[in-house]
Amino acid sequence: MTGPSGGRPPHPRVIAFVESPVQLLNVLEWARASATGDAADALTVVVLSPTDPMSRGQLRRMAELARDEGFTVRWQDARGGAGAPLRTVRELAPLLRKAGRIVIGDPFSRYVQLLLTLVGTKELTVVDDGTATVEFIGQIARGERLVRWHRRGGSRGPRELVLAPVTAAARRRLTPSGERPVEVFTSMPVEDVPDGIAVTANRFEWTRATFGPPRVHEGADMVGTSLVETGVVDADRYLEAVAALARTHKATRYFAHRRESADKLHRLHTATGLEIVRPDLPLELIARRGPIGSTILSFPSTVVHTLPLALAGTGVRVAVCDIAPEWLKSSASPRAQGFLSGVTTTARDVHRLPKTASPA
Repeated sequence: MTGPSGGRPPHPRVIAFVESPVQLLNVLEWARASATGDAADALTVVVLSPTDPMSRGQLRRMAELARDEGFTVRWQDARGGAGAPLRTVRELAPLLRKAGRIVIGDPFSRYVQLLLTLVGTKELTVVDDGTATVEFIGQIARGERLVRWHRRGGSRGPRELVLAPVTAAARRRLTPSGERPVEVFTSMPVEDVPDGIAVTANRFEWTRATFGPPRVHEGADMVGTSLVETGVVDADRYLEAVAALARTHKATRYFAHRRESADKLHRLHTATGLEIVRPDLPLELIARRGPIGSTILSFPSTVVHTLPLALAGTGVRVAVCDIAPEWLKSSASPRAQGFLSGVTTTARDVHRLPKTASPA
């Protein structure tokens, strides 16, 4: 099939909705891996801006990179007051009508779920949002409602009950059928993929082509996690584990997760002497840009899957420390231990640290 000029057919208009820096990075990776990368004007990225300053800062830097690649980026202050969600949906409706494909980064997002109720039968792609992607595929396969893994079960609160029809409609839209296949673009290992979901591997080709290779120095760097902030891991236990790992591996820097609290990071610096680094880009790009330690220490998280891909061929070793059961808070989800263990056991090209490396 050819276009009006006799050449290749025009690229369908693609609208991508992102709410985090990593989601925007993976939209760029998807664009490179798909035909969309050959026609920058076919992709518009809509940033549904969060409120926390670190996420906003990283997103602005990622938006600059996307514009440098020739893509259109629309910054949407979608959380600026009580009327912002409805105003945002109203403003985005014309874009949605013109799109041939919708790309989303977080199927658990209430905002994205609301937008999905307006997309009809358009083609749909879910780009990687790390461990949440694995959970999403599993819940779709089991026919379950969409709930983040770290949330406790039980009765739903008033907000969840009000939004239940929106979530149910989004789950139906995200469930593939013969007429509506769903693409998932991920670097995570996925199993038992239901019929109608087409999995495309994210190999971080854009990242490796754009950044690096990095300068690698002796010693270790640590990667922070927001497991304390999400109510999964006890703060004191986490600080003890970080201190033990830093001593054992002579780590000097701690790359903070964008959701880690300033108070916790201050305690970490005081107790360990680690230099706290607040990255201005996702860690995959920071590590690829360098300089970076010859060993990267991490707890179970998405980066134990993504960093080996981004740093392929550099000689950098990624090492992961499991979360001991006694580190978990009593209020943590009953699924937390099994889920976090699965993140580690399914990771490729990583070194699992011995149990003696942690205070457990």
